[in-house]
Amino acid sequence: MKVFDITPEIDEKLAVFPGDVPFERNIAMDFKSGDHLLLSAIKTTLHLGAHADSSSHYHRDGVGVEQRQLTAYFGQAQVISVSLRLGERISLADLKTEIKAPRVLFKTNSFPNPKKWNSDFMSLSPEVIEFLHSKKVVLVGIDTPSVDPENSKALESHQALFKTKMAVLEGIVLTQIPDGVYTLVALPLPIKNADASPVRALLFEEPDLFPEQQYQVVK
Repeated sequence: MKVFDITPEIDEKLAVFPGDVPFERNIAMDFKSGDHLLLSAIKTTLHLGAHADSSSHYHRDGVGVEQRQLTAYFGQAQVISVSLRLGERISLADLKTEIKAPRVLFKTNSFPNPKKWNSDFMSLSPEVIEFLHSKKVVLVGIDTPSVDPENSKALESHQALFKTKMAVLEGIVLTQIPDGVYTLVALPLPIKNADASPVRALLFEEPDLFPEQQYQVVK
């Protein structure tokens, strides 16, 4: 069974939103320096590469990422390609494919190099999010840094996520992924009160690894 890694590699060159904190790794101990182990620390935005926003990022009444329901982040997911002009929001008229899974990942190819920022990436309209919610979709993902345009202050699509209580993945890499239905695993870290978490996002070729049912996450 093929497993597709849809997570961009993290290093100092990985692009982040203008003004956000770029990734930095500081090495405290190193074999090369004669130390008995390798020890390092990182400084970074939580909205790094493939990441899961939490609702506290875009709404004052939102919750930290550690309170999100993990079941939204694993299970059947559908990859859908959309072709628009750069900078446009995906609208309902652009959805030409039947929704077949409770998680939808949009492949726009409008942010082709995760290590080179471009401001004209595609995003989502709030109407698309509300439509997907009506189809019982619990998570929406996109291969760009945000479901809203870079210059948006109202964050209309993020507000639609809050209204519908849907989960979101941003910054995934779908360049080599054919359209179709897969099993997604992309779990956020339980960082207390955090507005987001990086994820290691994987798509499994087998679409039914986790049958859609009620799971109880035990801590």
